[in-house]
Amino acid sequence: MRRIALVTLVVDDYDEAIRFYTEALGFRLAEDAPRPDGSRWVVVEPSADAPGTALLLARAKNDAERGRVGDQTGGRVGFFLHTDDFARDHARMRGAGVTFLEEPRHEPYGTVAVFQDLYGNRWDLLQPSS
Repeated sequence: MRRIALVTLVVDDYDEAIRFYTEALGFRLAEDAPRPDGSRWVVVEPSADAPGTALLLARAKNDAERGRVGDQTGGRVGFFLHTDDFARDHARMRGAGVTFLEEPRHEPYGTVAVFQDLYGNRWDLLQPSS
C-alpha cells in the first residue's frame, strides 16, 4: 500500500514549532532525533491512533528557505486538519491562542474554519460531513 507519510513544513525554530504543534494543536511528538549535520529529524502527527500524514518540521537553513517560512503555499490554505468534533477542537485551539481567520462556517462538505499556524501558514480545521 502506498500513502504520503510525511509532508515537510519549513520552520524557524524546532522547539517553538514543537510547542505550537503539540500544545496549541494537540499533535503528538513522534520523533526528535539529532542529525550529524546539526539539524534534527522532528516529526509531529495529529494522533498515534489514526493512520495519516505526519509533518516533518525542518528548520530553514538558508535565505531561500527562510523566505518560505509561513508562506509555503503562496497564501492559500495548504493544510487540512480533520476532526470528529469541530466545536471541541475549535474551542480548545482558540483557548490555546490559535488565530482563526474566520468564524466557523457550514459547507456541503462539512464544518470548517481557516486558522494560521505560528508562522502564518493557513490551515482548515474541518469536520467532514458524514
